[in-house]
Amino acid sequence: MDEPAAPSGEGGLVRLRLDVSYDGTDFFGWAKQPDRRTVQGLLEDALWKQPPGRSVPRSVVVAGRTDTGVHASGQVVHVDAVPLGPGEGGRLSVDAQGIPDLERMCHRWNRILPGDVRVLGARVAPEGFDARFSAMRRHYRYQVSDAPWGVDPLRRRDTLAWNRPLDVDALNAGSRDLLGLNDFAAFCKQREGATTVRELQRFEWERVGPHLVVAHVSADAFCHSMVRSLVGALLMVGDGRRPRPWPGDVLRAEQRTSTVAPAHGLTLVGVDYPSDDELPSRAAATRAVRSLG
Repeated sequence: MDEPAAPSGEGGLVRLRLDVSYDGTDFFGWAKQPDRRTVQGLLEDALWKQPPGRSVPRSVVVAGRTDTGVHASGQVVHVDAVPLGPGEGGRLSVDAQGIPDLERMCHRWNRILPGDVRVLGARVAPEGFDARFSAMRRHYRYQVSDAPWGVDPLRRRDTLAWNRPLDVDALNAGSRDLLGLNDFAAFCKQREGATTVRELQRFEWERVGPHLVVAHVSADAFCHSMVRSLVGALLMVGDGRRPRPWPGDVLRAEQRTSTVAPAHGLTLVGVDYPSDDELPSRAAATRAVRSLG
């Protein structure tokens, strides 16, 4: 599923890019699982019920799989579809590539989907585009309330209640030691054969209002549970229970930390891609296994 679609107009497939948002509270994560409610499962079901999804031979490919309870406001997926022939679009107009009006298709898909997942937009992807492997970086946001009374009831599904005051200066000081290309084995759930080398490009905290603290985390890619582990470790620094150098010491020790923040405070907010002419080379570079050697 990671190979680009054949060019349209040559008897091949047409690759579509979809921008998706969802509230992860009631999902068992992104990835499709038997007898479990997942974002991928519901999205594919909606696509398959309408053209051109009826002729899609493969699963959708996502920019970043999210765990159970994690949200997304800027998720990206691609799907390969067989172009429609004359008259196959029904009441929908079909362009020269065999693609129906995608704005109207979004309305149709969203009528099928439940209210906690939306297709925000759809378009024909440029040649060489791969939602996962073409991505240059992913951006996450983690929200924490350190109010003594907990979290605003209207934000309880996307904000963690922390019962200790947080020092934003301490949070930022501890975060800076983690930036750059590192082996984040201490902050990832290990998967056999998978590298834990990542480039952490941004890890900043800000106070928004009297009680809301927001972490902004960006990297070229993230391994399993990495963002939540980073946030969990820094919260221990922010409330004074750990010294500021502690996260850097954990990183260098490469021993898995158990300080993993809950999923519901985390949201995938965006994915960056290079210019169209750089898409194939970016995908090839991403597929290469990285190391610090």
